[in-house]
Amino acid sequence: MEIDGVLPLDKPKGCTSHDMVDFLRRRFGLRKVGHCGTLDPLATGLLVLVLGKATRIQDLLMAEDKRYRGVMRLGQITDTQDADGQILEEHPVPPLSLEQLEAVFAKFSGEFLQIPPMVSAIKHHGKPLYKLAREGKVVERPPRMVHVFSYQILEWKPPLLGFEIFCRKGFYVRTYCHDIGLALGCGAHLAELRRLQSGNFTVDGALSFSALEQMQRAEELLPYVLPLPEVSRIRRR
Repeated sequence: MEIDGVLPLDKPKGCTSHDMVDFLRRRFGLRKVGHCGTLDPLATGLLVLVLGKATRIQDLLMAEDKRYRGVMRLGQITDTQDADGQILEEHPVPPLSLEQLEAVFAKFSGEFLQIPPMVSAIKHHGKPLYKLAREGKVVERPPRMVHVFSYQILEWKPPLLGFEIFCRKGFYVRTYCHDIGLALGCGAHLAELRRLQSGNFTVDGALSFSALEQMQRAEELLPYVLPLPEVSRIRRR
């Protein structure tokens, strides 16, 4: 059967967004499945999946603003800017007060330029950057304008710093951590990340992957799929 609508899924750690799309296609025989905003294997949380006719609004949903909760690890710089990469540099973490941390975070709010990481899907002469990175190549990436609407420092237990951020699409939280680490003088990388919100969709009530794995028939998805009229109503909130 074909299903039309949006399925909010709570993605587990260790798999890609495309893995979730492939799982739905294979398990339930669905032909049209897409996702609205990539989550790295390290990340968990809200992955908005579009099924059937809902794939027509994939770009609209992908353009929504995002909210994340994360943890950065100060004192280490990695080649991927997150915990999945190889450590390139290690530095002692200075005794930093919350006031000092707030001052640096404030510099990375509102509109500012961000250089996309090499491990990304952005293309350079038609080839994704992550493929060049796998070949050990580093190319110049023009900075892009990004926007952070709000941020909050949640916890500071050196060398781990918990934070929450609300940002516009196209924002790399890995690079955000990397750049804040450089500004603090000790380096940093993203250690944990969870997407809480995309537009007016939230991770609260999203289908867990463990529950999804228990399903065998496409009909079992229906209670969790938002039909297109409901999606339109949610987007207009």
